[in-house]
Amino acid sequence: MTGTRLLLRNGHVIDTEPEPVARAGTDVLIEGDRIAAVGPGLPADGATVIDATDRIVLPGFVDTHRHLWETAIRTATVDMDLAGYMGVVMGQYGPRFRAPDVYAATLAGALEALDAGVTTLIDYSHALHTPEHADAAVDALQAAGLRAVFGYGSPFIGGGNPDDVRRIRVARLTVDDALVTMALAPGGPSFTPIEQVIADWRLADELGLPLTIHVSAGPVATRPISALREHGLLRANTLYVHGNSLDDDELKLIAESGGTASATPASEAQMRVGAPVAGRLRRAGVITGLGVDAVASLPGDMFSVMRAALLASQIADNPPLTAPDVLKMATLDGAAALGLADRIGSLRPGRQADVILLRLDDLNMLTAERDPIAAVVTAANPGNVETILVAGRIVKAAGSLVHGDLAQAVQALRTTAAAVNAR
Repeated sequence: MTGTRLLLRNGHVIDTEPEPVARAGTDVLIEGDRIAAVGPGLPADGATVIDATDRIVLPGFVDTHRHLWETAIRTATVDMDLAGYMGVVMGQYGPRFRAPDVYAATLAGALEALDAGVTTLIDYSHALHTPEHADAAVDALQAAGLRAVFGYGSPFIGGGNPDDVRRIRVARLTVDDALVTMALAPGGPSFTPIEQVIADWRLADELGLPLTIHVSAGPVATRPISALREHGLLRANTLYVHGNSLDDDELKLIAESGGTASATPASEAQMRVGAPVAGRLRRAGVITGLGVDAVASLPGDMFSVMRAALLASQIADNPPLTAPDVLKMATLDGAAALGLADRIGSLRPGRQADVILLRLDDLNMLTAERDPIAAVVTAANPGNVETILVAGRIVKAAGSLVHGDLAQAVQALRTTAAAVNAR
């Protein structure tokens, strides 16, 4: 449903720009796909009015790192460290996925994210064995109804399929301000020889693509950011994921280059990859978003991730992150990490109308209006998400998704999970 004018009336509105602030009794006017005005008592001339009384109104969440295809193997890697995860997910399950399986898992995972208030995500898609697999992932993202970046990855440590990366870029994801856009997700210097890294970076430059990479101290380069600098590959359009084992000098190099980061505190703790990194990244001056990462062992909502970030910071940082810090990471900073801060992440007039409404009259949210920001970070859950708009289009209303055939997606995912396990 797309209306030319929508008015969200009398909500507890949280904006995030320049810093999170909550205002009671506030309206949000949406015209087409954009936010037109925010303030009390806005005129409703010609607008469809949605009553936001006892609702928190805020920008949709931005997930800066997720592997959507793993939705079909949920709980497969619980209690495993990184080595166990890689052996099971990439070594055993990944090769079993056929193109229809990638479609079913990607679509169901994207709908799960959307249902929980994630209006933008980057899908680091690394089960792409054939061009048909890549088409299936793109098709699923375009069908899901959320804003997405398709990170073309590889199931192998090598260079993947450059010709197919070119095909997807030239024939399918050519427009950089569309709802679904593209990034390159290669192995990066931590995991591939520098000759391959140079080739991957040249491919990204050739196609005008941003980069997103996993990064750690080894196993190939123990100082991967320095390795990029030494070869003239350190640049601003790179999103570094994790980095828990990097020293502070490496993080400073990311900041100086204009690169950004994604911290995934729940998965980083689950896989025991090092001490929490979100606070260190922010102190180094790196714009840092939050990510869900591996749904093979973790929940797929940003509420869980925000709480993981807040709690991890209490033992890792002095001073620790605050609830406003964490909410900004899940919205505006996440948008900036993806290079989308001029479009999403806040309720500033002119931004795309990616907006979510949470119920304040649910049992777990009662009396939380005293501090709506803290309520979102510490008390809310996906069940509180009542209404969602993406680019001004209502995709969830009255607590249920209205975009896509959810029953069909559920059945397809169950079929895929059974088939993958049988293989």
